[in-house]
Amino acid sequence: MRLFPCACMGCGGSFGGRVALMPADAGAGNPPARSGGPVDRSVLEDIAAASRILADQGVVDAFGHVSMRHPHAPNRFLMARAIAPALVTPDDIMEFTLDSEPCENKGRSGFLERYIHGRVYANRPDVMGVVHSHSQSVIPFGLTGIPMRAMFHNAAFLAQGVPVFDISEKFGATDMLVGNNEKGDELARVMGDKPVVLMRAHGSVAAGPSLPLAVFRAVYTEVSAKLQVTSTILGGGGRIAALDSKEGELADAVNIGAASRAWQLWKQRVGFA
Repeated sequence: MRLFPCACMGCGGSFGGRVALMPADAGAGNPPARSGGPVDRSVLEDIAAASRILADQGVVDAFGHVSMRHPHAPNRFLMARAIAPALVTPDDIMEFTLDSEPCENKGRSGFLERYIHGRVYANRPDVMGVVHSHSQSVIPFGLTGIPMRAMFHNAAFLAQGVPVFDISEKFGATDMLVGNNEKGDELARVMGDKPVVLMRAHGSVAAGPSLPLAVFRAVYTEVSAKLQVTSTILGGGGRIAALDSKEGELADAVNIGAASRAWQLWKQRVGFA
């Protein structure tokens, strides 16, 4: 028996707090990959909430996505089907291998750029949550060569440095999308051990040791980018007294413990309190 989230609105998708188990639908073609096992309904609700939070905070619009590593199977991750972030519900969540192959054959489509998530998880065992967005204030920093900096304590994680993934350096002229494992691996290589990587002429990826912290980092990357532009204008292009690496390390340690406050507020705002 393979294990899948139940998409049935009538049963609520759970038995005793666990996602319903069912065999894969019969169909032609290769069988789906084996599931990593059932998860609590609350996990699916958190992923749906994360997606809606990112939309509510202006980090994503009709495009962009968030995922979470499977809580019981490190070689699987959970992510919505291809749908606008503000519309995601718990019943939209799919399960994938780290090669981004779906663990179901229900005819649902995953995001083309799910390979970003799968290969970050494959290369970063410390990561439990990943966000890919096209937040508008962030994109210019991947185009201009001006380093993104940590402008205040909530964005302290940026003081570790923010690399830029330029897809053309290895793959030449492309559609700019990370649509296979090879491109996903190269993005993960450029990202290294950093919390955020920019994607030239595309967007960014934020990662964290938990889903709430990945969302926190995606939100405050956008906020910090706006502050950096404003500070540059006010300062006439002169020195900006942003956080240095040691200040960033100290402040980020506090944020890791305090991010849950923002998470609870944001969940309430999008109706998942």
